Amino acid sequence: MARIYTRGGDKGYTSLLGGKRVSKASLRVDAYGSIDELNSAIGLCISFIDEEDVRATLEGIQGDLFIAGAELADPSMDKTTPRIGKEMISRLEGVIDRYEGEVGSISYFILPGGSREASLLHLARAIARRAERVIVALRDEGEGEDGGNVSDDLIAYMNRLSSLLFVLARVMNRRKGIGDVPWKGSSRV
Repeated sequence: MARIYTRGGDKGYTSLLGGKRVSKASLRVDAYGSIDELNSAIGLCISFIDEEDVRATLEGIQGDLFIAGAELADPSMDKTTPRIGKEMISRLEGVIDRYEGEVGSISYFILPGGSREASLLHLARAIARRAERVIVALRDEGEGEDGGNVSDDLIAYMNRLSSLLFVLARVMNRRKGIGDVPWKGSSRV
């Protein structure tokens, strides 16, 4: 029987797809670790959300995040590794448009919170934004021989995903009868 532990990372190094060993503190590992954290946060959101349409949307995103993690774990950008593509970005845009139609657009900052479901979605949105920043840092700073090797599509997907999580938080509040709470320090974005 295979064990969950291998002892291979006991000295602070891990293997990327293709076998290259890197520090667990590398930007690349931080990037796909942030994706893993986001995927877990979305799983937590799902566990508290009863609305089937929102659950199905989030479950689809979880699958996409596995693809994003694989893409980030493959610095060679091997063509056999699944990738985030333009069709996935377009799909998110369609979902954002549909849900924004339910809640309307806003031109001011709102406080994150409201219902338990919306609060969890706002937390996931903040994790998505952090993951996006780490991915951009990886692209901009690069690492060793493989450079940044990050696709523009992955960055665009993460940008849309945080927008979708924001809109879904507003949807959950609206469905629970809770309105947006504008930040009193600003009346416009």
